[in-house]
Amino acid sequence: GYGTPYKGMAGAGQALHLNTMASATNPATIAFVKGYDLSVGLFNPNRDYTVTGRPSGYPGTFGLAPGTYESDSSIFVMPGLAAAWHLSGHFHVGLAIYGNGGMNTDYPNPVFGQAPTGVNLMQAFVAPSITYEFADHQAIGVSPIFGWQSFEAKGLGAFAMFSSNPSKLTNNGADTSTGFGARIGYHGKFGEHLGVGASYQTKIAMGEFDEYAGLFAEQGDFDIPENWTVGIALFPAKGWTVAIDFQEIYYSKVRSIGNPMLPNLMQAPLGADGGAGFGWRDVSVWKLGLQYEVSPKTTLRAGVAHCDQPIPESEVLFNILAPGVIEDHVTVGFTTLLSEKSALHFALMRGFSSSVAGPNPLEAPGQQKIELRMDQWEAEVGFSFGF
Repeated sequence: GYGTPYKGMAGAGQALHLNTMASATNPATIAFVKGYDLSVGLFNPNRDYTVTGRPSGYPGTFGLAPGTYESDSSIFVMPGLAAAWHLSGHFHVGLAIYGNGGMNTDYPNPVFGQAPTGVNLMQAFVAPSITYEFADHQAIGVSPIFGWQSFEAKGLGAFAMFSSNPSKLTNNGADTSTGFGARIGYHGKFGEHLGVGASYQTKIAMGEFDEYAGLFAEQGDFDIPENWTVGIALFPAKGWTVAIDFQEIYYSKVRSIGNPMLPNLMQAPLGADGGAGFGWRDVSVWKLGLQYEVSPKTTLRAGVAHCDQPIPESEVLFNILAPGVIEDHVTVGFTTLLSEKSALHFALMRGFSSSVAGPNPLEAPGQQKIELRMDQWEAEVGFSFGF
């Protein structure tokens, strides 16, 4: 989720308008909020992998050193900024600037024979919004999205023989790309007890990482996948809110993310259209959030979220670089009013430890097993004013 109140509810909130950062997931919501929001989060992912079984040493195999190895770089700052203004009774505009969870690993050991080894992907988005309130408590909105991302890879020289452009495979520093996409959304309320929301984000078509044209499929292309979300909000009793969201993310439609490692690695070089990728599958995400207004000044929140596992057992080798294996999150949070026009928010997230294990696909059958594991913490503080 984006915005501290939403993070306190495990990201649920397509059918809620809690603050102006809501436009990052549903631009229609800014018809019902105004003011300014600032937030900063500290994100702590803990990643490691374990290899069991010694390398066979057979010709043509690619064995890894056995043992458990942890990734460094475990604290990341995640800022956010949003605002919304009402132009008239029907038209409203907003702006959201936010970061997206990327992929980062930084192993001090020579994972593939060189050290250090890892990748670093950073993404940021600028999304202005315009919303039309076509009836009482009914609105549609659209956000053009400008995307920026930075990527760096280190320690992948062992794959040079598989690359279409070995000089553009690894250790070329940070490269950047930009691109555009859009999100459209609907938000409405029916009576006193039901809210409804839905949004669709197109694929954000990003430019190529030219310095890594020999790594990512389609000559360094790394688009941001399309997704859609629907949600409802229930107001069963005074002070209580229940939010339920369902989301689909289409990782498989981005070749650099969705292409499998095998047989692609043997059929097309890295960087080609059919080059090996990370083999991520499309995922479904369920989010459930609860909110209770303890008093006019204090609101408490909690939530749980579950997503499908994007990484198959067959794709563990490449995903040592991107072990996004977490499936279950829980969150808590609160808001307290500081004045009539300002509020302080807090959210805490725990991503439970999860793992995926599978064979080393480039070793002799049954020789080595690779297990990827991750757990996460995130704490975020937000401030709303001028509402």
